[in-house]
Amino acid sequence: MKRTAVLLATLLTVIVGCASFEPLVSMRGADVAAADAAPPVKDYSGKRPGTQPLVARTFSTQPPVIPHAVENFDEVSLGENQCMDCHGPANYVKKNAPKLGDSHFVAATKAFDASRHVCSSCHVPQVDAPALVENRFIGNIKQ
Repeated sequence: MKRTAVLLATLLTVIVGCASFEPLVSMRGADVAAADAAPPVKDYSGKRPGTQPLVARTFSTQPPVIPHAVENFDEVSLGENQCMDCHGPANYVKKNAPKLGDSHFVAATKAFDASRHVCSSCHVPQVDAPALVENRFIGNIKQ
């Protein structure tokens, strides 16, 4: 008897739930099953290196963001990394650029750590774009 009552209650819940079913709609208002439209191309905040102020970090372990455009930089390869031309230990003072952090070097030999060779895997250029959704995030670094 109890089993029948539970089964009927479950069945009724499913029927009522299906009757009031509405199709899923994404936050952007498009049909979820529709193909995504390509977003408009955004401009980077700074065009040339050294022309923009550094972007403040939001939390202590955040990798610094890149405050300049990077589309004209050559691809990073095993033999070359254009970021090192300005941010490496040999040139950062001359170029007035932030120096690579100590975490990017092997402690014992002071050589550049090859596992950190692709800078854009952690550091990203900033784009001047409005927020897509409301964001009230407040970092833990005092500005």
